Amino acid sequence: MVQHVLVAPDKFKGSLTAAEVAARVSAGLGVPTVELPVADGGDGTVDAAVACGFERITIEVTGPTGERVLASYAWQPAGTAVVELAEASGLRRLPGDREPLTATSYGTGELVADAVRRGAKRVVLGLGGSACTDGGAGLAQALGARLLDGDGNDLPRGGAALKELARIDLSGFMNVSGVEFVVASDVDNPLLGPHGAAAVYGPQKGATPDDVRTLEAALARLAAVATATHGLMGAPERRSSRRESEANEERSGRDHKHAHDDVVRAMGVAGAPGAGAAGGVGFAALAFLHAEIRPGIDYLLDLLGFGELVEGARLVITGEGSLDEQSLRGKAPVGVAQAAARAGVPVVAVCGRRTLTDAELKAAGIEAAYALTDLEPDPAVCMAEAGPLLERLATRLAADRRLEGDG
Repeated sequence: MVQHVLVAPDKFKGSLTAAEVAARVSAGLGVPTVELPVADGGDGTVDAAVACGFERITIEVTGPTGERVLASYAWQPAGTAVVELAEASGLRRLPGDREPLTATSYGTGELVADAVRRGAKRVVLGLGGSACTDGGAGLAQALGARLLDGDGNDLPRGGAALKELARIDLSGFMNVSGVEFVVASDVDNPLLGPHGAAAVYGPQKGATPDDVRTLEAALARLAAVATATHGLMGAPERRSSRRESEANEERSGRDHKHAHDDVVRAMGVAGAPGAGAAGGVGFAALAFLHAEIRPGIDYLLDLLGFGELVEGARLVITGEGSLDEQSLRGKAPVGVAQAAARAGVPVVAVCGRRTLTDAELKAAGIEAAYALTDLEPDPAVCMAEAGPLLERLATRLAADRRLEGDG
């Protein structure tokens, strides 16, 4: 029996999708291959699932600044939907300048709602590349939650508006009982604090220092109101006299705006690893969908059938556009290498460029890496001619590994 090479790359961002990378590598190798485009939950997750046999469902949804956009999710008739936040609420969906205070995750909620109406039994949420820092408020609104101010008016969308949040009305929330929600993300940030969604990721979305302070206060308000009105873990613990506590309890039913001090001291859900993912959408998934957070690449490899396809392989080829320090933090190539190691199959990588040393690669389970910049030193040419260069690189890899005629 001829052994195959399993080609399991992520995308080369800005030049090739994961499926295109896999096809170019296979063409250059000239030996039997099995192609498995992969993703870690960020951009390209839906494309990877579709390339592996899922159906693409495209609908019109709300973009991050309110414009209507066409966005897709991946659907498996058995009842699994893969929803990629970047499809509806990603930075690439912004029509112009970044809008850190008003960008919303509403469109992602619309994708989830469509999947639930279609009969989904499991919804996998890939969180990455978001344009919003709204704590997942938009997602919750799209599923029927009403976020109300002290006068009972619905809040506008976006993170900054949450500073005026007084009450969350879930009476019209979509029935999601019986649906399993999984967040595929390697982000372990909490919702709040110096390592939280606003402080760490807000500046990447255009937030100034003043904007970060505004968003931090707004997210704290969301966490506090959700805790106080819906019994989530980590209730705000006011250090007050018994008389003050009784007074607060007495008026909480009529004036939610002043029923707490906005400080979630025992952070609970807000402090859970991953609650800060995608501008706090992780928090909403945990709080309102009771989602389980799983390491993105590990979960998606299982979902796409890596374990079955690696059986009998003599080599796994993985890769991404840039093999650098971030690759070591749960990105697709390292996840693939770890999964291949469990099956006892060696791994090499292809990439656009690499900054990792041979020792760092070997420590991550990757025997060698081949970069487009080895063939063409000009990064602009590498981006423009990524496909043909990758085929040439794969041919060199096959010669180095003596794959021709082997097996």
